[in-house]
Order: sequence, then structure tokens, then C-alpha cells
Amino acid sequence: MGYKVAVVGATGNVGREILQTLSERAFPVDEIVALASERSSGREVSFGEKDILKVRELNDFDFTGFDVGLFSPGAKVSAIHGPRAAKAGCVVIDNTSEFRMDPDVPLVIPEVNAGAIELHTKRNIIANPNCSTIQLVMALKPLHDAAKIRRVVVSTYQSVSGGGKAAMDELFNQTRGIFVNDQAVPDQFTKQIAFNVIPHIDVFMDGGDTKEEWKMRVETKKILDREIKISATCVRVPVFVGHAESVNVELANELTVEHARNLFRSMPGVTLIDHRADEGYVTPVECAGDDMVYVSRVRKDPSIKFGLSFWCVSDNLRKGAALNAVQIAEHLFGVQPAELNEDDEKYLTLAVDDPGD
Repeated sequence: MGYKVAVVGATGNVGREILQTLSERAFPVDEIVALASERSSGREVSFGEKDILKVRELNDFDFTGFDVGLFSPGAKVSAIHGPRAAKAGCVVIDNTSEFRMDPDVPLVIPEVNAGAIELHTKRNIIANPNCSTIQLVMALKPLHDAAKIRRVVVSTYQSVSGGGKAAMDELFNQTRGIFVNDQAVPDQFTKQIAFNVIPHIDVFMDGGDTKEEWKMRVETKKILDREIKISATCVRVPVFVGHAESVNVELANELTVEHARNLFRSMPGVTLIDHRADEGYVTPVECAGDDMVYVSRVRKDPSIKFGLSFWCVSDNLRKGAALNAVQIAEHLFGVQPAELNEDDEKYLTLAVDDPGD
């Protein structure tokens, strides 16, 4: 049995990854349409290696008869067309921030809270968390189950792809321009991004946090535990794809470093690469194009009674967006993904067998 699938925002970074992921995981499709704004109508996008889809205009598209809509067009567009699709009977899996904190919309990471998917019937909408939240919560989940997390302090190192194609182009053009003495003029960012880091993602809010930092806090609470205290500092770095996070956790109960490593090894979707030697950790360059959340540098925090620190990285366009959305669709319809390829098997072997020292 196949499904009728609409991909909304199909010409953007995440939309293209959604199409690629649906194909790679052999999601059963009877009909698939690529939707975007009027200016993108008529363009072509790839669906797998062989199929080409002509982009159709979102504004006048009728979602009646479609089983699922995978949305990533921006929050303002989702606010208009998400409820319209849901009302037509199409289950909306939305990757924007529009519905995440709606109490009637489940916020889902399948490896963490797949059971929440059943609550989608109130609005026929399921929300995909923020990319930084997804990789953080994937790593926090096994620690919280084992020893209960009291407090998290996280600093992110977020790639420019989180800001879309224009942001990636700005990094490329500024980097190239610096070598020929061109002045770096910010457009997508508030300051020069090439050879720089910017502690500012999204708008500033009352109290001094940016909205990205607020998202990480409230989304983690909604998904994992409302009692967890979180402090986040979100930083844009001159990397094209892949987010990294430095995480410090205060636990309610003792948890040894080796026990924590074993918990990471056993967590679905997480791979531990933690050798205390040169190259014994994972960086964004290595995780680009990969579906895993990689954890490295696991160690005790000696400044508090029950504390751990670790480093994690993940491709923000894959598990941080497209893959998570497709996994939600798979759970929703009881679909099994395609068989693991050789690379996937290699990662699973590392997750189980890596000695971690």
C-alpha cells in the first residue's frame, strides 16, 4: 500500500532533503507532489536518483485525498496552509516553529516520545522540533531515564545551513571575498560570518535570550520533562552543514562515565565515538550527510556532585529536520524503512563496540 504525499517548501534546503530521505528509506508512495511559492512554480526538483518532480504552486493546491504533508516552507506560510491541509484530511508534519508550543500539537522525536504521535488528532498536525533541540534531546534521553537530569547548560555551534540557502551563499561569498580583499558586507547575518562566530540566532527576546535559545529550553521541557532547568547559548559558526553542541548536565543521581557511555551506545539513533586521542571525536564535517547523532568527549564534571559533560554533533538538515519528519510519517502509518545499507551497519557496529577510551 502506498500513500499520497505532499512536500511543502520543496525547493528549500530541508524540502530537498525530505525528498531525498523519502526515496532513500523507500517510503511507500503512490503519488508525490512538490509544492512551493508562486516564484518557484515550474522549477524541477529530484526525487531519488531517477524521478524529477515539477514544482506546483502551494497557494491553490487542494490537499483533499492526500495522506500526509511534510511542511518546511517557513512559519508564516505554515500558519496559513498547515491548518488548511489538516482540515482537508491531510496529516501535517510541520518542520517550522509555528505549531511547536501549541498544547494541542504533539512535538515529536520518534526515538524519544513516539507515543505522542497519537495525540495529533486534535488538530491533525504534528510538529518537528528545532534542529538543535533534536540532537540535544536524543543525547539527553538515556541519561534522564537512568539518573534524572536536573539542569542542562548547552552552548551550540550552529552551521549556516540552518539559515537557508541564502545564508550558505553568504558564507561562501564572504570567504571567497576575503582572499581578494573584498569587504564582507552582512546581509543574512548581523555581522561578518566568514572567519567569525556570531552569538545571535533569531530575534532577541525580553530578558536577553534569543528566540533560538528560548526554543531549545521550552521544546526540551515539552518533549522530555518540564522540570528540567536549561540554559542555552546559541552561536552561528562558519560551517556549511552540521550543528555541534557542548553540553553540561547536572543529574539527580550518580552516573559513572562508563555507564553514561554504555547508555549512549544503546540509544537508537546515537553513535558514541569517544577515544581520548587525536581524531577520537566527531566534528560537523564528518557528520554531514549522515543520519546519526554523534556523542564524543564524555567526561565527569568535577565542579558539581553528579555532573557530566559531553560533545555532540549531527547533520541539522538530516536528523535535525528531514529525517525526523520522515520518521514521524513512518511511525504514523506503521511503515518500516528500507533495509540498512553497508554504511548504516558500520555505524551500528561502532555504536555497540566502540571501547570509548
